[in-house]
Amino acid sequence: MNRLAELQHAIYAAIGGYLGTFASSRDWAALLTILPLGIVFGAVHALTPGHSKTLLASYLVGSRSALLRGLAVSTALAATHVLSSVLIALFAVQLMTRTLGGAGRAPLAEDVSRGLIVLIGLWFIFRALRGPTQHPPREGVAVGIIAGLIPCPLTLFVMVTAIARDVPAAGLAFAASMFLGIALTLGAIAALAVCGRNVLEQLMMRHGATMMTVTRIMDAGGGLFLVLFGMLELLR
Repeated sequence: MNRLAELQHAIYAAIGGYLGTFASSRDWAALLTILPLGIVFGAVHALTPGHSKTLLASYLVGSRSALLRGLAVSTALAATHVLSSVLIALFAVQLMTRTLGGAGRAPLAEDVSRGLIVLIGLWFIFRALRGPTQHPPREGVAVGIIAGLIPCPLTLFVMVTAIARDVPAAGLAFAASMFLGIALTLGAIAALAVCGRNVLEQLMMRHGATMMTVTRIMDAGGGLFLVLFGMLELLR
């Protein structure tokens, strides 16, 4: 974790330097050559705390979504995660509480997101007690959007830095490339969660559990994790 923190500081410094250089030169050709680094930065940054990885895995374990639907959930989460940061930086900078490191937060959006996650978890637990029902087709994407309301601190840093140097277009370009990296990392986590859940289901059924029992256990387990995650984040 310390290495990830050090690497993240290096990423912040590198992006700040790139934006500063672009602000002086306005050389789009040079900027385009380093945008692929934004994908790498986004992928590494998504491994650090604050990207709803636990929430994503918990939801996919409880929802019994197929792999493609799981990837859709992770993509929706990554897109909203980045887009919410861009919108805050562009239109609601005053909502942010800035730290010395330059990364901001949007407390209201975060609290709303976490509160909705707790409600989703309680619904999972209720459904487990009542008995399994069909998951609505768009439920997963909605959960991804809700989870993504917690803004990405790296995207906030990039956008605020770019706006401060009067190069918002460069910030948007970096944000788009970082979205790809974040989506790759979250997609890998989604795939692992779905595959791990499928393996666990098979093991339970081999030991005599019925599909209905397995479904209710998965619903209850996923819901409990969502409630605990949301409550711990709200009380932090």
